[in-house]
Amino acid sequence: MRRIIFVDENGISRAPMAKALFTRVTGNSSVEVLCRGLVVAFPEPLNQKAEAVMISNEIEVSDFTSEELMDDDITDETLVFTMDRMMQQQVLSRFAHATEDNTFVLGYYVGDELETMDPYGGSLQTYGLCFETLKETVVKLFHKLQEEGQL
Repeated sequence: MRRIIFVDENGISRAPMAKALFTRVTGNSSVEVLCRGLVVAFPEPLNQKAEAVMISNEIEVSDFTSEELMDDDITDETLVFTMDRMMQQQVLSRFAHATEDNTFVLGYYVGDELETMDPYGGSLQTYGLCFETLKETVVKLFHKLQEEGQL
């Protein structure tokens, strides 16, 4: 089964939003979609502003707790999408199963020239803008993966 992992710094805002959006777009269970953080000292709930934005967009997230990315999460059938180039480099250097062939910056992978903004510390509107940007990017990702025969 194909596995998609969205990764952000602590796994409580951008990655869960991307996961929820991708799950909504795919609408099927032939793909396992996960979200992970690079630095998760202890399980945390979803960021309150990210949760508010998701709820306002009719995405219900219950019983969420952050999880740290582990090397075992990355299999032969896994694609890892980070939010920026620095995270991509961290994943590639820290995890033996992460390679240039399966670990990408989300925005660059779909042909955008921008990384996914980090809304941390910003207003609710900033989180909303991040969500809207992710929504467009995730739709592009879905179509690109379909065209490549990876879904």
